[in-house]
Amino acid sequence: MSQATNQSWGGRFSEPTDAFVARFTASVTFDQRLARQDIQGSIAHATMLARVGVLTDEERDTIINGLTEIQGEIERGEFNWSIPLEDVHMNIEARLTDKIGITGKKLHTGRSRNDQVATDIRLFMRDEIDVIEAELVRLREGMIELADREADTIMPGFTHLQTAQPVTFGHHLLAWQEMLTRDHERLLDCRKRVNVMPLGAAALAGTTYPIDRHVTAELLGFDRPAENSLDAVSDRDFAIEFTSFASILLMHLSRMSEELVLWTSAQFDFIDLPDRFCTGSSIMPQKKNPDVPELVRGKTGRVYGHLMALLTLMKSQPLAYNKDNQEDKEPLFDAVDTVRDCLKAFADMVPAIEPKKDSMYEAARRGFSTATDLADYLVRKGVAFRDAHEIVGQSVAYGLKTKKDLSEMTLEELQQFSATIEQDVFEVLTLEGSVAARNHIGGTAPDQVRAAASRAREALAALKGDA
Repeated sequence: MSQATNQSWGGRFSEPTDAFVARFTASVTFDQRLARQDIQGSIAHATMLARVGVLTDEERDTIINGLTEIQGEIERGEFNWSIPLEDVHMNIEARLTDKIGITGKKLHTGRSRNDQVATDIRLFMRDEIDVIEAELVRLREGMIELADREADTIMPGFTHLQTAQPVTFGHHLLAWQEMLTRDHERLLDCRKRVNVMPLGAAALAGTTYPIDRHVTAELLGFDRPAENSLDAVSDRDFAIEFTSFASILLMHLSRMSEELVLWTSAQFDFIDLPDRFCTGSSIMPQKKNPDVPELVRGKTGRVYGHLMALLTLMKSQPLAYNKDNQEDKEPLFDAVDTVRDCLKAFADMVPAIEPKKDSMYEAARRGFSTATDLADYLVRKGVAFRDAHEIVGQSVAYGLKTKKDLSEMTLEELQQFSATIEQDVFEVLTLEGSVAARNHIGGTAPDQVRAAASRAREALAALKGDA
């Protein structure tokens, strides 16, 4: 048996908690990560209690000074965390009472651990979202600048991982950037729902003390207090929503990672990643492995698992708070850490990508990537599209037989499939002519890529301004 019953709730118990149960139910080993937010919330709560007359100004100042000293102890690694005290909240409160005496016991007036932990998690998530957003902005900025620089770099575009049509590397990068734009918007939208204050809901029904929740919300930087006390203490939608954002973001980074892994292979040879983002082999001295994108690709499943864990955690809970909710922190903390680290890795790595322009260009010349351009040429000459499609298909079959790309065939060779084809056909069969012809918003023409990069830069600046 444990030595004593927990002093925060043990008055009605006739025997101490079993030692194993104390360890099994304790969360302090992981929720001590919320210490800074817990102290921040307690300082605001004490300030509000003094403002409404529940605490004296002297009691408020004594509590705040004690909490500030405890914060210093934690930051210096001098704080002694106790499993019998269960969680971060009771560890800090017990230490406060040790330091300042009975006044420390007054801090919990008008609140419960239920609204306290809900507030701590929201403060933590708000802080982490801001850090994650900064990394996401840094990645988007680097990607936009690289796309602008590579607006003229031609590479093959793929469908079914088969050569389809020529595009520019800049255009491809801006496709990635569009994914991140949606992720950025989702993150900022999630932050709005995170920034609602549960404090004051107490255990589930509110409190009889004359608290002013608007004061506390203002002190803590929340947009507003939660409207309903039952929902305030039991809601974890914001955690699920963040993990949903994280899963979609990691899905996007995983898709990018897959392409980076392919492009660095000898078979593609499209790009080079600086050595600092790669590792070698213990047995094969020639190897340069793209470990960063591979690991990001692998971590995606980990975040998906956290989303499913949180959804499953909440799916059968009746109102209001249940002990189940202690299990929200570890998956949420790990999702936060994983997203932040993956974004940092990408924000450092993407601007350093070195495209191998000659390899990209030669790859775009293979696979008859201008076949659609030939079909469009015939249509402009008056040939029905389905007939043009058939003519080009016959031309490609001939090219496969003779091992010639369309642009390598003579005019006479092309005219055996259609007399409509004339000398000007070679203007559309070049890779440069193909990409330049797609000169509309959203197209791969170099001018359009540069214009799209400029618009993306402006939109990102506006989004940062709104935030």
